[in-house]
Formats: sequence, structure tokens, C-alpha cells
Amino acid sequence: MELLSRRYAMQLICAVGAIGPVRYNEVEGAFGDVSSSTLSSRLDELVEAEYLSRERYAEIPPRVEYELTDTGEELCHRLEPLLEWVEDQETT
Repeated sequence: MELLSRRYAMQLICAVGAIGPVRYNEVEGAFGDVSSSTLSSRLDELVEAEYLSRERYAEIPPRVEYELTDTGEELCHRLEPLLEWVEDQETT
């Protein structure tokens, strides 16, 4: 719960779930107002907690993709109704 209560953690899980395998700049584009350090930290924490997997490809320029793990996929499905409810509350 501590990790999920951190800023943007739940939204990141749902965004990666919606987009699929995603590169850092795609995630950054979805969260325009988030600082790079916050976004990087949160992604690293979610990888460490095994909600996301991180795949680094030996290419030039380097390419890194994030994807939900099975646990992350289950969490995403459970979080979506909550995030939808929050959005509805903010617009009313």
C-alpha cells in the first residue's frame, strides 16, 4: 500500500496496462506535468515491486520498454474502477 499510495503509482500501472509495452518517452507524454526524476523513481519502484518488467535492448540509441507483469495486470484490472470513480468525482 505504501508504494501504491505514492504519487502517480496507480496511474502508471493503468497507463502501462492501457498502452502495452511502452517506452519511457511514451509514458512521459501521457504524464506531461510530472518531473523526470519522479517518473523515473516511480517506474524503478514498480519494477522492484514486480508490478512492471523492464526490458533493455542492446541498441543504439538504447531502448527500454516497460510492461505489466502478471501481478501488475491483476492490479491494473482492480485499479481501473477506482481511477474511473476518482475522475468522475473530479468532474462533478
